Amino acid sequence: MIPIAKPLIGDEEKQAVLEVLDSGMLAQGPRVKAFEEAFAEMCDTRYAIATANGTTALHVALLAHEIGPGDEVITTPFTFIASANSILYTGATPVFVDIDPVTYNIDPDLIEAAITPKTKAIMPIHLFGLCADMGALNRIAEKHGLAIIEDACQSHGATYKGTHSGAFGTGTFSLYPTKNITSAEGGMITTSDPVIAERCQLIRSHGSKRRYYYDGIGFNFRMTDVHAAIGLTQLQKLARYNEMRIANARYLSAHLQGVTTPAAPEGYGHIFHQYTIRVGDGKRDALCEHLKANGVGYGIYYPVPIHKQTYYTRDLGFDLTLPESERAAEEVVSLPVHPALSQDDLDTIVRVVNTFMGA
Repeated sequence: MIPIAKPLIGDEEKQAVLEVLDSGMLAQGPRVKAFEEAFAEMCDTRYAIATANGTTALHVALLAHEIGPGDEVITTPFTFIASANSILYTGATPVFVDIDPVTYNIDPDLIEAAITPKTKAIMPIHLFGLCADMGALNRIAEKHGLAIIEDACQSHGATYKGTHSGAFGTGTFSLYPTKNITSAEGGMITTSDPVIAERCQLIRSHGSKRRYYYDGIGFNFRMTDVHAAIGLTQLQKLARYNEMRIANARYLSAHLQGVTTPAAPEGYGHIFHQYTIRVGDGKRDALCEHLKANGVGYGIYYPVPIHKQTYYTRDLGFDLTLPESERAAEEVVSLPVHPALSQDDLDTIVRVVNTFMGA
């Protein structure tokens, strides 16, 4: 089976972990600080704040912007559940706007109609490794005095017109094993705002600037040095990994037939966390069975938009029709694109898909 994802952990990561274990400094130590500094440099931001995972990064970033009960945050429902759930954690309400059917990212043309006096922020999702239209989103945010909190959990190294994801407002990243780089588990917040950075640092560590002195309420959302050691080593490989993903995606797009391949608009640096095709005419599920039968892994991201999830409809009372998100959920399927693929793997993926599509 060609897997849909495959973390690449080498001897460098193993050695980095052993060095941490030998040092005796295991939690929130020098490796975390070094990882934060390197990540900020990669994103071209002044600060990066490490957290326990991507969900905590989202949660902390929202709290740092003082978003809470009675507030609204505009986002998209076509994403992983943590994006919207993190808004709920603060007591605020997610307001869902439909997606652009080509990029799968939030449609900027629909945002202003969703803004109310309660709106505090826009949370774009840089889905599958492609940045949202940050030019349009920044103009809307500035016009209405809204914060931008980027869910960049799938876009490590992605760019929009030369600017890295995570540098447009407050960025949030996941370092889960399936991401373009991993720390085994972890998250990162990026910002160039010193006030937001300080708030994030306090919130992720019990509201404490120095040990046993507390300036406010916080959480234990810290990263360990073991995780940071893996992440720091992986970060040094990110550019090469992304180049390999881009090359694999380019090959697939050049050879797949009968399906809609991913868009990579001019000026956008797509890093293909997922290579997501679209299959119409009700053929998606049959294609998935064909892939499975022929040893090709796949993923459906995402089969149910958040506004149609049971908790949101039954318990929160969401009753929305967002046609592009709902149509995408019925038609998308992601194919392997990770750096561990061989040329034989790529040829197999192409052959299996094209055979099913009758190409």
